[in-house]
Amino acid sequence: MTTAEFLSRMNSGGQVTAESDVHRIMHSLSQEAIRITMEINSRYHTPDEINALMSELTGERVEVGLFPPFYTDCGKNIHLGKGVFINAGCKFQDQGGIWIGDGALIGHNTVLATLNHGLRPEERHDLIPKPIHIGKNVWIGSNSTVLAGVTIGDNAVIGAGSVVTKDVPENTVAVGCPARVIRRIDT
Repeated sequence: MTTAEFLSRMNSGGQVTAESDVHRIMHSLSQEAIRITMEINSRYHTPDEINALMSELTGERVEVGLFPPFYTDCGKNIHLGKGVFINAGCKFQDQGGIWIGDGALIGHNTVLATLNHGLRPEERHDLIPKPIHIGKNVWIGSNSTVLAGVTIGDNAVIGAGSVVTKDVPENTVAVGCPARVIRRIDT
C-alpha cells in the first residue's frame, strides 16, 4: 500500500481494523514522523530549515512559523496554508486529516486529534478517522483541544483551554469545555 492509498483510505472516514494493512502502514509512517520531529525538536533550526523539515514531514511544500517542540504521529495528512503559526508544544494526531487555512495561529500546547476508537470492546483497537478543518485567520488559544470531525470557520477565535467538540461558525468566539459560541466578531 502506498502513502497515497493510505491517505485515501484514511480520508474516506471508514473504520480501520486493528492489524490491517492500513494500520500497519500507519505505524510505518509514524516512525518517519518520529524521526523528523525528533530532528525538529532536538536542536536549533533556522526558519528555512524548519520549513524544509516540515515539508519533508508533510510531503508538501510549506511556509509556516513553528516554535518547537512539535509532535505528530503521522505527518502526511497535515495540510498547512501560508502564514500559519504553530506555537510550542503542539500535538497533531493527523491520520484523519488536518487542514489549516492561511494565517491561522495555533497556541501553545494545542492538541488536534483526528482519531477515535471503536466503542465496542471487540473494536476498541480499531480506528475511526475524521478530519479537522481550521479556516483562514483562526486563532486557537493555548492548551486547547480540537476533536475529530470538527470544522472551525474563518476568523473564529477559540479561547485558551477550550475543548472543541462541535463545529464553530466563522467570525465567532468559542470558549469552554465543551466550547460554546459566546459572541460574534464584527468584520
